[in-house]
Order: sequence, then structure tokens, then C-alpha cells
Amino acid sequence: MELPLSLLEAFVTGLIAGILVSIPVGPINVTIIHEGAERGFKWSLFTGAGAVLMEAVYCAIGFAGFTDLFTTQIAKAAFQLTSFCLMAFLGTKYMLAKEIKPESRSAARIVERLHPHTAFWTGFIRTLGNPGVLLMWIALAATFTAHEWVDKTFTSKGMCVLGMMVGGMAWFTALAYLISISHRHISDTGMLWISRIAGAGLLGTAIVIGFKLAVMIVKGA
Repeated sequence: MELPLSLLEAFVTGLIAGILVSIPVGPINVTIIHEGAERGFKWSLFTGAGAVLMEAVYCAIGFAGFTDLFTTQIAKAAFQLTSFCLMAFLGTKYMLAKEIKPESRSAARIVERLHPHTAFWTGFIRTLGNPGVLLMWIALAATFTAHEWVDKTFTSKGMCVLGMMVGGMAWFTALAYLISISHRHISDTGMLWISRIAGAGLLGTAIVIGFKLAVMIVKGA
């Protein structure tokens, strides 16, 4: 049985988003890079799995509010412009980053209060304590829906969330394996280059969004 093209597109959209969102160096990547060499592949992998599960929840929340918003071309164009600005901003931010920022204060307080004892819950709670992740997935869900990369159906949104989880786990698995076999930390310079590569990917996404927006404007003129 072949997967319908629309569902495949939703899955691939989530897959690419999951990878691009996971690559920039944040609390989870820093935790795996700094502690994975000593604690091993399994510990790093479960830390990434906890983070991916929490991101999947955030992604689902993002989709929950965008079912009937895009009924007019003006609404679609407005969200496409917003998503273009968001992707361009994030891409530029990551590409021009000059240092690795530590964990946010809110995340640190939650981790200190809940004090997770396992790798999985460490990843889950560190992501839970980062409200910027939720805002990002709300914006991305709106972007995917506005561009019709993900349909308004529950199945299409579910496929996108599944793709996001596969993409995120693919990145964290690769990172955990790299750290475990190298038995050493990645330097701050190396971490910055990882973020810059992700920034380039986000800028590429902004270009695609901008092109589609321009086409929409030309057709509507």
C-alpha cells in the first residue's frame, strides 16, 4: 500500500524540520557533547529521546491551533511573510553566533527543582524548561499549514510530527555515536560551526518561503 503523496510531503516536512531544529547547539546538544564521552552512547541517546518527545508535544500543540486560520489568500500571505522573517532571523542568528550560550535560567530552575535522575528525563525536562522551543514550533506549524506542506487533517499533522521525531532522533543518534567513539568533547569552535551549518539550512528555507510568497503575490496581482 503506497503512502499518499500529501502524507509523504507532511512526513518529509517534519523530517527536515526535526533535523534543522535539533542541530543548532542548545542545552541538549551541549549536555550530550559535554557528558556523553564519559556516560556513553546509551546515555546520550536516551537524553536525545527525551528531548525529542517533548518537542513532539510542542509540535502537536502548535498544530492544534491552526486548523481554520488560512481561509483567505491574505491570511496565507501574512503567515508566509511572518515565517519568512522568522526563518531568516533564526538562520542569520545561528550563522553569526560568536559563542555558545548556556542553558536559560528558566530551564535551569526547572531542572534544579525536578532533579531528573535518568538520561531520558534529563532531556525531556531541559526541553520542557525552554519556552522558546514551544514558540518556535507554533511558528513552524503555522508555516507548514500556510504553505500547505501539511494538510489540515489529523493524519497529515500526525505524519509531520512523526517525521519531526524521526529527524530529531536521527540527529541525536548521530551525535551520540560520534561522541561515544571519539571519547572526547567537541570544541566550542566545532559546536559553533554545527550551529552555523544549521543556520545556513534555515536561510535556505527562508529563500524557498520567500520565493513562494513572491509567486503568490504575482499571481494575485
